Amino acid sequence: MIAVYPGSFDPVTNGHLDIIRRSAQVFDKLIVAVLNNTSKSPLFSLEERQALLAEVTKDLPNVEIDTFRDLTINYVRQKNARLIVRGLRAISDFEWEMQLASTNSKLDDEIETMFMMTAPEYSFLSSSIVKEIAKFHGPVGDLVPHAVEQALLQKYT
Repeated sequence: MIAVYPGSFDPVTNGHLDIIRRSAQVFDKLIVAVLNNTSKSPLFSLEERQALLAEVTKDLPNVEIDTFRDLTINYVRQKNARLIVRGLRAISDFEWEMQLASTNSKLDDEIETMFMMTAPEYSFLSSSIVKEIAKFHGPVGDLVPHAVEQALLQKYT
């Protein structure tokens, strides 16, 4: 089965990587799809985010990194996938994620959404928090993969 894990990944965190690694064990193929979210002003370009994800998942042979600029449901159809993976950090994420899943189901009732809880040690972690810490030169080495830490250092020096 092919699954798609869509997100902004600006930048990819250890919480995202936890979801990617665990999903890669469940599905034949996992497409991590970096979206161009027009409602956000990303720190990293779409291409930079794609390259960082490719670097930190290079040991996962069934993971493909891609980008898209469309509705998630259209992208999932285009990839012949039947499942969308969404990570949950805390109960506060559930309402928004449920709204997205319900909307996607309304648009295509053959595509399912699977929610996966991140590991407890990452339940507080978000890309926004990582960027805020890095912006003020705080330590992010325990929050993101090494390649992402280096990229953040370059952005904020």
